[in-house]
Amino acid sequence: MSVTPERKQELIKEFARGNGDTGSADVQVAILTERITNLTEHFKSHAKDNHSRRGLLKMVSQRRRLLDYIKKHDEGRYRDLIQRLGIRR
Repeated sequence: MSVTPERKQELIKEFARGNGDTGSADVQVAILTERITNLTEHFKSHAKDNHSRRGLLKMVSQRRRLLDYIKKHDEGRYRDLIQRLGIRR
């Protein structure tokens, strides 16, 4: 269910905006998207896990806020990011 440290480092390398960047909004959105994807798979076999569902909804809301921030500051970067991650909207 969680993102492995190796996968997290891959995401950081792929979405970092500069050298040593580990916390930009782009990286945070990528990591949240990975966690959301993992939880979505979890719910296919554990449909009644409402405690995890609450965490999923919080992650989706956090990702939406970060994406709104990116869109407000740089529309092109926003479009590129959602296209690279395969997020609708």
